[in-house]
Amino acid sequence: VKIFNEKEVDELIVVDIDSSAENREPDYVMIRNLATECRMPLCYGGGVKSMDQVERIISLGVEKVAISSAAVSNPGIISKAAELVGSQSIVVVMDVKKKRRGHGHEIWTHNARKPTGRSPIDFAKQVEALGAGEIVINSVDRDGVMTGYDLELVSEVREAIRLPMTVLG
Repeated sequence: VKIFNEKEVDELIVVDIDSSAENREPDYVMIRNLATECRMPLCYGGGVKSMDQVERIISLGVEKVAISSAAVSNPGIISKAAELVGSQSIVVVMDVKKKRRGHGHEIWTHNARKPTGRSPIDFAKQVEALGAGEIVINSVDRDGVMTGYDLELVSEVREAIRLPMTVLG
Protein backbone atom coordinates (compact mmCIF):
# COMPACT_ATOMS: atom_id res chain seq x y z
CA VAL A 1 0.00 0.00 0.00
CA LYS A 2 2.88 2.38 0.74
CA ILE A 3 4.25 1.85 -2.76
CA PHE A 4 0.84 2.51 -4.30
CA ASN A 5 0.56 5.67 -2.19
CA GLU A 6 3.93 6.88 -3.52
CA LYS A 7 2.86 6.11 -7.09
CA GLU A 8 -0.36 8.12 -6.55
CA VAL A 9 -2.59 5.24 -7.61
CA ASP A 10 -6.25 6.28 -8.06
CA GLU A 11 -7.87 3.34 -6.28
CA LEU A 12 -6.95 -0.02 -4.76
CA ILE A 13 -9.05 -3.17 -4.60
CA VAL A 14 -7.97 -6.01 -2.33
CA VAL A 15 -9.76 -9.33 -2.74
CA ASP A 16 -9.22 -12.40 -0.59
CA ILE A 17 -10.16 -14.90 -3.30
CA ASP A 18 -10.12 -17.91 -0.96
CA SER A 19 -12.43 -16.50 1.74
CA SER A 20 -15.74 -17.66 0.30
CA ALA A 21 -14.36 -20.96 -0.97
CA GLU A 22 -13.01 -21.69 2.53
CA ASN A 23 -16.05 -20.17 4.29
CA ARG A 24 -13.86 -17.70 6.21
CA GLU A 25 -14.71 -14.32 7.70
CA PRO A 26 -12.92 -11.29 6.29
CA ASP A 27 -9.61 -10.58 8.06
CA TYR A 28 -10.66 -7.40 9.89
CA VAL A 29 -7.20 -6.74 11.36
CA MET A 30 -5.63 -6.80 7.90
CA ILE A 31 -8.43 -4.65 6.50
CA ARG A 32 -7.98 -2.05 9.26
CA ASN A 33 -4.21 -2.01 8.68
CA LEU A 34 -4.67 -1.52 4.94
CA ALA A 35 -7.27 1.23 5.41
CA THR A 36 -5.09 3.04 7.95
CA GLU A 37 -2.15 3.14 5.54
CA CYS A 38 -4.08 3.74 2.31
CA ARG A 39 -4.16 7.27 0.86
CA MET A 40 -6.51 6.40 -2.00
CA PRO A 41 -10.02 4.91 -2.12
CA LEU A 42 -9.87 1.30 -0.95
CA CYS A 43 -12.24 -1.51 -1.89
CA TYR A 44 -12.21 -4.82 0.00
CA GLY A 45 -13.79 -8.10 -1.09
CA GLY A 46 -13.67 -11.67 0.06
CA GLY A 47 -16.04 -13.65 2.25
CA VAL A 48 -18.56 -10.81 2.49
CA LYS A 49 -22.03 -12.28 2.93
CA SER A 50 -23.82 -10.28 5.62
CA MET A 51 -24.86 -6.73 6.38
CA ASP A 52 -22.87 -6.83 9.63
CA GLN A 53 -19.73 -7.57 7.62
CA VAL A 54 -20.44 -4.76 5.14
CA GLU A 55 -21.00 -2.29 7.98
CA ARG A 56 -17.90 -3.42 9.87
CA ILE A 57 -15.66 -3.19 6.80
CA ILE A 58 -16.88 0.33 6.01
CA SER A 59 -16.38 1.32 9.67
CA LEU A 60 -12.70 0.34 9.36
CA GLY A 61 -12.15 3.11 6.79
CA VAL A 62 -12.79 1.20 3.56
CA GLU A 63 -14.74 3.16 0.94
CA LYS A 64 -16.12 0.23 -1.06
CA VAL A 65 -17.10 -3.37 -0.37
CA ALA A 66 -16.96 -6.00 -3.12
CA ILE A 67 -19.51 -8.80 -3.01
CA SER A 68 -19.35 -11.85 -5.28
CA SER A 69 -20.66 -15.27 -4.22
CA ALA A 70 -23.22 -13.79 -1.82
CA ALA A 71 -24.51 -11.48 -4.56
CA VAL A 72 -25.29 -14.53 -6.69
CA SER A 73 -26.79 -16.69 -3.94
CA ASN A 74 -28.61 -13.84 -2.20
CA PRO A 75 -29.05 -10.87 -4.59
CA GLY A 76 -31.07 -9.00 -1.96
CA ILE A 77 -27.82 -8.29 -0.11
CA ILE A 78 -26.98 -5.81 -2.87
CA SER A 79 -30.00 -3.58 -2.26
CA LYS A 80 -29.70 -3.87 1.52
CA ALA A 81 -26.02 -2.97 1.42
CA ALA A 82 -26.68 -0.07 -0.97
CA GLU A 83 -29.34 1.26 1.41
CA LEU A 84 -26.96 0.93 4.36
CA VAL A 85 -23.79 2.48 2.92
CA GLY A 86 -24.83 3.94 -0.46
CA SER A 87 -24.66 2.50 -3.97
CA GLN A 88 -21.31 4.15 -4.59
CA SER A 89 -19.80 1.82 -1.97
CA ILE A 90 -21.13 -1.48 -3.35
CA VAL A 91 -19.14 -3.34 -6.01
CA VAL A 92 -20.31 -6.65 -7.43
CA VAL A 93 -17.68 -9.03 -8.77
CA MET A 94 -18.60 -11.58 -11.44
CA ASP A 95 -16.24 -14.47 -12.13
CA VAL A 96 -17.15 -15.49 -15.68
CA LYS A 97 -16.21 -18.47 -17.84
CA LYS A 98 -17.18 -19.39 -21.38
CA LYS A 99 -19.75 -22.17 -21.51
CA ARG A 100 -18.18 -25.49 -22.40
CA ARG A 101 -21.12 -26.39 -24.61
CA GLY A 102 -22.92 -23.86 -26.71
CA HIS A 103 -22.40 -20.14 -26.99
CA GLY A 104 -22.12 -17.57 -24.26
CA HIS A 105 -20.75 -17.21 -20.76
CA GLU A 106 -21.69 -18.29 -17.25
CA ILE A 107 -21.03 -16.90 -13.79
CA TRP A 108 -19.09 -19.13 -11.42
CA THR A 109 -18.57 -18.69 -7.65
CA HIS A 110 -16.28 -19.94 -4.90
CA ASN A 111 -13.03 -19.18 -6.67
CA ALA A 112 -14.50 -20.31 -10.01
CA ARG A 113 -15.23 -23.80 -8.70
CA LYS A 114 -19.05 -23.70 -8.67
CA PRO A 115 -21.08 -23.04 -11.82
CA THR A 116 -24.26 -21.05 -11.26
CA GLY A 117 -26.05 -21.33 -14.58
CA ARG A 118 -26.43 -17.53 -14.49
CA SER A 119 -25.85 -15.36 -17.53
CA PRO A 120 -23.46 -12.47 -16.81
CA ILE A 121 -25.62 -10.16 -18.95
CA ASP A 122 -28.83 -10.92 -17.06
CA PHE A 123 -27.03 -10.81 -13.72
CA ALA A 124 -25.40 -7.47 -14.54
CA LYS A 125 -28.84 -6.01 -15.30
CA GLN A 126 -30.19 -7.38 -12.02
CA VAL A 127 -27.21 -6.03 -10.05
CA GLU A 128 -27.71 -2.57 -11.54
CA ALA A 129 -31.44 -2.63 -10.74
CA LEU A 130 -30.69 -3.67 -7.15
CA GLY A 131 -28.47 -0.63 -6.60
CA ALA A 132 -24.86 -1.72 -7.03
CA GLY A 133 -22.55 1.17 -7.84
CA GLU A 134 -19.92 -0.72 -9.83
CA ILE A 135 -19.27 -4.09 -11.40
CA VAL A 136 -16.05 -6.06 -11.82
CA ILE A 137 -15.90 -8.65 -14.59
CA ASN A 138 -13.24 -11.29 -14.08
CA SER A 139 -12.83 -13.41 -17.21
CA VAL A 140 -11.48 -16.54 -15.53
CA ASP A 141 -10.63 -18.24 -18.85
CA ARG A 142 -8.40 -15.35 -19.86
CA ASP A 143 -6.60 -14.86 -16.53
CA GLY A 144 -2.87 -15.28 -16.92
CA VAL A 145 -2.87 -16.59 -20.50
CA MET A 146 -1.72 -13.35 -22.18
CA THR A 147 -4.41 -13.40 -24.89
CA GLY A 148 -6.01 -10.09 -23.98
CA TYR A 149 -9.40 -9.25 -22.53
CA ASP A 150 -12.60 -11.00 -23.52
CA LEU A 151 -13.84 -7.98 -25.44
CA GLU A 152 -16.96 -9.79 -26.65
CA LEU A 153 -18.06 -10.32 -23.05
CA VAL A 154 -17.13 -6.78 -22.04
CA SER A 155 -19.07 -5.30 -24.98
CA GLU A 156 -22.16 -7.37 -24.20
CA VAL A 157 -22.15 -6.27 -20.55
CA ARG A 158 -21.43 -2.64 -21.50
CA GLU A 159 -24.44 -2.61 -23.83
CA ALA A 160 -26.67 -4.00 -21.08
CA ILE A 161 -25.78 -1.66 -18.19
CA ARG A 162 -24.55 1.83 -17.39
CA LEU A 163 -22.55 1.02 -14.25
CA PRO A 164 -18.82 1.72 -14.13
CA MET A 165 -16.97 -1.50 -14.95
CA THR A 166 -13.55 -2.86 -14.15
CA VAL A 167 -12.33 -5.73 -16.31
CA LEU A 168 -9.84 -8.44 -15.31
CA GLY A 169 -8.45 -11.52 -16.98
